[in-house]
Amino acid sequence: MNAILLSVKPEYVEKILSGIKKYEFRKHLASADVRYIYIYSTTPVMKVVAKIEVTGTLQASPTALWEKTKNDAGISRQNYRLYFKGCKTACAYKLGAIQRYEPPKVLSDFGITTPPQSFAYVHVTDG
Repeated sequence: MNAILLSVKPEYVEKILSGIKKYEFRKHLASADVRYIYIYSTTPVMKVVAKIEVTGTLQASPTALWEKTKNDAGISRQNYRLYFKGCKTACAYKLGAIQRYEPPKVLSDFGITTPPQSFAYVHVTDG
């Protein structure tokens, strides 16, 4: 399985889990095809809270990507623009089915000791 673990701020984690945020924006996509994203909620949660199916990826100019995703972005236009300031290309993972972890998992469950700055590839056999 091709999977990555992403560090995401808790405010956006809640929007993802509630279905408001259907895209995870990134400045770069992983080089391998990604089928699943594991969401690591940053401070103060500091746990892996969900596994999410990736149903597609998008790449475009920041303006064009915003126009395609704004209704399900789960982020303000101002914060979106701040994130992509100076970037010629903006990327997004389209999020599908969500498997929430109750209780949340720790990084060591994924063979990782520190949260990734961008992302980390993970190999998980038990789903």
